[in-house]
Amino acid sequence: MSIYEGLTKLNGDLETVPGAAESWEYNEDSTELTFKLRDCLMYSDGTLLNAERFRYSLMRNINPETAGEYAAITDEIMGAPEWRGGDAAAQPIVEESLVASHADGTACTGYDDVECTTFKITLSKPAPYFHTVMSLWVVFPAKQELIEEGGEAWWLEAEYHVGNGPFIMESMEPQVSAYFVPNPYYWDGQPSVNLEFAYITDTAVSFEAYKNDEFDIIQFGAEDYDTIMADPVLSEEAVIYPGSCTFDVMFHQAKAPFDDKAVREAFSYALDRDAWVDDVLKGLGAPTLTWIPPGFPGYQEGETRLGYDPDKAVQTLSDAGYSVEGGQLIGSDGVAIEIVDTFSDTPRNRTRNEWLVAKWKEVLGIDIELNPVEPTTYTALTKDVETAPQMFILGWCADYPDPQNWLSVYWKTGAFGERIAYSNPDLDALLDQADVEGDPEKRAQMYADAQDMLIDSSPGAFFWNNVNTYLVKPWVKGLVLTPMDPGYPGQYVPVEIYVEK
Repeated sequence: MSIYEGLTKLNGDLETVPGAAESWEYNEDSTELTFKLRDCLMYSDGTLLNAERFRYSLMRNINPETAGEYAAITDEIMGAPEWRGGDAAAQPIVEESLVASHADGTACTGYDDVECTTFKITLSKPAPYFHTVMSLWVVFPAKQELIEEGGEAWWLEAEYHVGNGPFIMESMEPQVSAYFVPNPYYWDGQPSVNLEFAYITDTAVSFEAYKNDEFDIIQFGAEDYDTIMADPVLSEEAVIYPGSCTFDVMFHQAKAPFDDKAVREAFSYALDRDAWVDDVLKGLGAPTLTWIPPGFPGYQEGETRLGYDPDKAVQTLSDAGYSVEGGQLIGSDGVAIEIVDTFSDTPRNRTRNEWLVAKWKEVLGIDIELNPVEPTTYTALTKDVETAPQMFILGWCADYPDPQNWLSVYWKTGAFGERIAYSNPDLDALLDQADVEGDPEKRAQMYADAQDMLIDSSPGAFFWNNVNTYLVKPWVKGLVLTPMDPGYPGQYVPVEIYVEK
């Protein structure tokens, strides 16, 4: 987001507004979407940025050789799901569905064609939300020649990142630090600050560094909340506001005992979300029984299914033929089933997961093994259905503010829910209808029904919604806050940030 920009972008009110494209238009049935790019767009090195660059980015995202984790998010493009799924015959269909041209419809001649400012996307079905998808990183116009020069790990080197966003990446050491300076060619104004990131897994370490004035902004954890609020200086520097994420305990649908819906429901009934927010998060969160969080289209207030009910948790297991003996869950066949809680290994995560399994032990009587895993390894494990653990905590944060992003993008068969082997054909069918519905009220109701169906299928125990928690030095000014701030407060409108010392 700092160094690239899509055809559209989100503003401080999370509205979709023009980005690299100054305008867009759908045809009558929302199966064609045409963008008009700004004249004389440039990259941060002063070279031309035209529609062919965006065409390349989308082709690369869909190309099965890229194997991008977010490739499915552009499946509305004609031929896209077939090609990325390995059908080579669909590649020409995708090529014909992505057309860069002059305003009069004549073909572009390449990346140096200054008149190449029109980009038309043909969709396989009505997708009235697709202009918002075009704000995401899958369409960011990374340069083809730099990607090819840099090889498989091109993205790990700053020299290969020449973008069109508000900043230039000057240097990067992966998982350690990155340094950004203002882009003098950015069309929407120039930032007035430089950005330096440092990546620190343990929030206790970053908290101490902030107190020593080594950082201007940090995220802080619930473990520091009481300390911050009791400090007359730090309490004034705390910036706390609603976030965009839902966290849940994921249950692998293909690994016993969580292949049994009754077990998933019992674990959900045994989960005291209010106590978690109070005891562990220190109030910096909100318990939830739904997937879409408050403040986003599609949030449903008043959900009570699968809420904390210890007696019902025990009864649900019993009714399904399970028993607990000596701390072990025994199946109806009399065989003991081991249950393991896998988590990213940091001191604070250890404390949190110890609390979690102790509460389940208290309600269900089951001893759950703790499996701490090195953080990078943990992330890799959770991305593949073959390696995803039996049980683990994972979150989803909005890419864009639409129910389609929460439901279709995550829970359709083959999407992100695939990592826990989740597949619900009835849900797929309903979401397919909702995604193409042009009537806003009908569309909203379909997504509401879909979320009801999702909750009823109990893919995991929906747990809590986050809040954004930052400490910000008093000399940092001009922050425009949004629930979706992904890295630091004000990230969606960085040109407004300035330092006053």
